[in-house]
Amino acid sequence: MKWAILIPAVGVLAGALGQYPYGMWVGVIIMMGVVAAAAIVAGGVWHRAGAATLASVAALALPFFAGPAFYETYVKQLGERVHGVVADTGERRGVKKSTELSVCRVVDTSGVVRDLSEQQNCYGQFKVGQHVILFKDPLGALGPWIEAMPGDRALDGVGLATTAGLFVVTGSALFYAGQRRLSEIDLLRKHQLQRRRS
Repeated sequence: MKWAILIPAVGVLAGALGQYPYGMWVGVIIMMGVVAAAAIVAGGVWHRAGAATLASVAALALPFFAGPAFYETYVKQLGERVHGVVADTGERRGVKKSTELSVCRVVDTSGVVRDLSEQQNCYGQFKVGQHVILFKDPLGALGPWIEAMPGDRALDGVGLATTAGLFVVTGSALFYAGQRRLSEIDLLRKHQLQRRRS
């Protein structure tokens, strides 16, 4: 049972760490450790290849959905709501030269100019001059999250549901593998007892 909770929980932590500046590399290393742990525990130790495959794939996908869901939930629920105006929109090249990423330049009510990316919910849906709401991280470590007016604190249900589903799939696959292992150990013990009696 501990592996069924520990491995997906650390996967969520890896996704959350990946949202912070320079935390991505730590998150990637932790994510690879989580995937390896799921494969080793379920496949190598418990000899459940199918459960190991399912747990590993779900554990690999979990941080990619958990990270953005954490970012949005944390900043929208705990962040300060600030009004702003979109000053400019555009695109910039990503790491791959062929990838174009949307960016928004927003001026908030204090006069601070912020360049926001797709990580902060700028996907090219805002127009220049549009009034928006920024949710600022109370600790100041994450960039602000941008929302169109009225800027309520409602969360994206799809991201949260996907994260929860992947958490359950990873945990269930590991729990199933562990239960099957325990039933085989019990069967083996019964067989050994019968051999000793005869």
